[in-house]
Amino acid sequence: MAAASRTAMLRQTQLLSSNRLFSPSTQLPRLLRPSPSIPSRQPLAPKWPAGSRFAPFSTTSQRMILPPGPQVIEGGVNQPAPFPKNDPLHGSYHWTFERVLSVGLVPLTITPFATGSLSPALDAALIFTLIVHSHLGFQSVIIDYIPIKRYPTARKLFMWALNLGTIAVAVGFYEFETNDVGVTEAMKRLWKA
Repeated sequence: MAAASRTAMLRQTQLLSSNRLFSPSTQLPRLLRPSPSIPSRQPLAPKWPAGSRFAPFSTTSQRMILPPGPQVIEGGVNQPAPFPKNDPLHGSYHWTFERVLSVGLVPLTITPFATGSLSPALDAALIFTLIVHSHLGFQSVIIDYIPIKRYPTARKLFMWALNLGTIAVAVGFYEFETNDVGVTEAMKRLWKA
């Protein structure tokens, strides 16, 4: 209780000291009033309003990347929230496939370097799992951060851009595998460089 009253008293004292000088004529409690032998001092805080005392860290204006989406409430108070349709490709099967693919990348990455063999089939498997793993990861980011109800056209645009980017990466890896040294050999050369 004493701590709460002390905090309140200190807060009131600070508010009073920021607005006016300490002097014996101020209507402060007797214990807080300075003695007449001590000369009155100027307050430490300057005389400008409390709101303008603290400047923001950034000097640039605040700009939003995307404007806020439409604020639409669908349905009424007594209507239940709609459930998404059951789809085995978007539930636990999808999650399990992503995790198996992620765990499968570990042996596919280690095997060529541990055995020292260069196999086009192993390179192809590594490239395929890397592409699918990356595609699913970026797809999850798009699904999480661009809601389809608020930005349906932006969501379609980003999904198509992701699909085109994935195809371009796959074609680039195919060209690198067939016309150049391949991923595993390129990594070995980079490691020794």
